[in-house]
Amino acid sequence: MPTTKPQTKSDKVIALLGRAKGASLDEICNATSWQPHSARAFLTGLRKKGLVLVREQGADEGTVYRTISPPTAEDASS
Repeated sequence: MPTTKPQTKSDKVIALLGRAKGASLDEICNATSWQPHSARAFLTGLRKKGLVLVREQGADEGTVYRTISPPTAEDASS
């Protein structure tokens, strides 16, 4: 029987941020049991590691965060 590695809280947040609609701070907190200041600190850490995050004003849920693909060398030469 193959064993699977349990999904970490970091993995959960990155998966939420990768969705087309992104994730609100409340969704991140609910998925991880983190306090809002901890979730924001984690997002800052992701930015420092080079992940490109955008912050958008969502319709009903307020601020939404999502990841976008970083620009490639081809994008820069166009």
